[in-house]
Order: sequence, then C-alpha cells, then structure tokens
Amino acid sequence: MSLTFAILVTAPAYGSERSHTAYRFARSVLAQGHRISHLFFYQDGVGNGNCLLAPASDEVDAHRLWSELALEQGLRLDVCVAAALRRGVVDGQEATSLGMEHSNLQAPFVMSGLGQLAEAALEADRFVQF
Repeated sequence: MSLTFAILVTAPAYGSERSHTAYRFARSVLAQGHRISHLFFYQDGVGNGNCLLAPASDEVDAHRLWSELALEQGLRLDVCVAAALRRGVVDGQEATSLGMEHSNLQAPFVMSGLGQLAEAALEADRFVQF
C-alpha cells in the first residue's frame, strides 16, 4: 500500500542531525514506493534554503541535497516566508520589495505561507516533523 507523506522540517541545516535525518527519511520513503506531497521548512528549518551556506568539506551540504532531491523527484520545497524573513532568508521578489541588493533563496525552494502547511496536513496520509 502506497502512502502519501508530508514532511515538516523545523531543524536548522547545521548544529543538529534532524535536518539530515529528515532528508534520509524522505529518500527512504521514496525508495519504498511512497509519495511525498509536501516538504515544508519552518522555524529554523528555513535555513536549509539558504544557498549562501558554505559547509566545511567534511560536512553534508544540506542545501544541495534538498535541491537535488526536489529536482530529481519533481518536489516543491516550501519555505515559510515569515520565518524566513526573520532569519535573513529572502528570495528575489522579497529582496526587491525590501530594497535589498541580494537574495539567498533559489529554486527549487520557494517562499510560501502557512496555508501550504495546513494543506499538507490535510492531504497527507502521514505528517512527519523533524
């Protein structure tokens, strides 16, 4: 029986294993033939979308791993806009509207509202938070 999962990542890209555990869980879910309907990054999890992170050579590149997964599987990576702005993560549109010269959120990560998170909880068979 195939299940649909929604995954909420509230863990930062670094300083905790939870983000990488969420990534491995997502890979495992897909490998077992299940579907992921939503990947939502909230609270400190929005930092996973920061393309300016520069991990050491012996560390996992969380941004790259999530991006590759999304592109391979056709998944959307939703980032809570309010949580992101409070943590210095902005996309091109927000940077322009705020008068900033640069952005640090790039596709396949997209700014999103909490409505997407509510939709994820309603549509999925399983909702998992890391």
